[in-house]
Amino acid sequence: MQLLTTSLRAIAEPTRLRLLAVLGQGELAVSELTRILGQSQPRVSRHLKLMWEAGLLDRIQEGSWVFFRMSETGQGATVARAIKDMIPVGDAQIQRDLERLDDIKRRRAESADNYFSQIASSWDAIRSLYVPEVEIEDALIEAVGARQLETLVDLGTGTGRILQLFGGRIQRGIGIDSNQEMLTIARSGLEQTQLSHCQARKEDLYQLSMANQVADVVTIHHVLHFLDDPKAALSEAARILRPGGQALIVDFAPHDLEFLREGSNHRRLGFSDKLITAWGRAAGMKRDDFRSFSLNRQNEGNRLTVNLWVMSKIRTAKQKSTLRAVQ
Repeated sequence: MQLLTTSLRAIAEPTRLRLLAVLGQGELAVSELTRILGQSQPRVSRHLKLMWEAGLLDRIQEGSWVFFRMSETGQGATVARAIKDMIPVGDAQIQRDLERLDDIKRRRAESADNYFSQIASSWDAIRSLYVPEVEIEDALIEAVGARQLETLVDLGTGTGRILQLFGGRIQRGIGIDSNQEMLTIARSGLEQTQLSHCQARKEDLYQLSMANQVADVVTIHHVLHFLDDPKAALSEAARILRPGGQALIVDFAPHDLEFLREGSNHRRLGFSDKLITAWGRAAGMKRDDFRSFSLNRQNEGNRLTVNLWVMSKIRTAKQKSTLRAVQ
């Protein structure tokens, strides 16, 4: 009862209701919330602190940036969801806040699209400066094993490198990206390598056109740190996976290289094993393997570590029973 009282008291204020309405749309940085609300950062931070302490919000610290999202577990999450659903969407102030949020998202998307358009032709070379690609590709092949695959989906396919890597052992490959220049290069590469059974599509990673449970393997190779809502992308990956199918996720471990936010359009500075594992579990997947790779080059001071998560879609009891009967 005390926790419920605390949560209700923490939300009973107009600015906090506005924050809840906006954060109900996804994760945002404090600086973005100040622009949406038109209030000073100290004032917004005080409201966020009270809501976080009451269990209404989750807080993620990354270097000098702090992100908040609506809480997803516990009684605070239950209260937050219930109150959010009661906020009148037709309220003029809420409408203005959501319009500002849409503008921020649009600007972010334009910035990312411009960045990838500029570096599309040299993307593989740029990525190799930070990522031990040969080791990681070997690990991806090892994770899948020798089996032949019916369908592989590569989310954020970029130049289509992953489709080329697995092209000889899949019946169908689908690469998804939102940047047209990247897709042009990917399609050209697929033609040159004669992978006519693979295709590159322009789609929204959060709302794929594919049906449920169609993929044997979904790869997400250095994509999550560019996304506004990486958890939602993982959930969508799990949705299209067949029971027992694999999700292969490659991304940076947490780091403090702030220049990558502006210089390379990174939204997040890496992810912990605990966080990715929790997101996968929430989406109905379990972690089967985890590996780390460091790119150690002399005199470069490179502090980046790359992680590989191998996850599988959990089968329901009925699916397990059916599988045993078939075997």
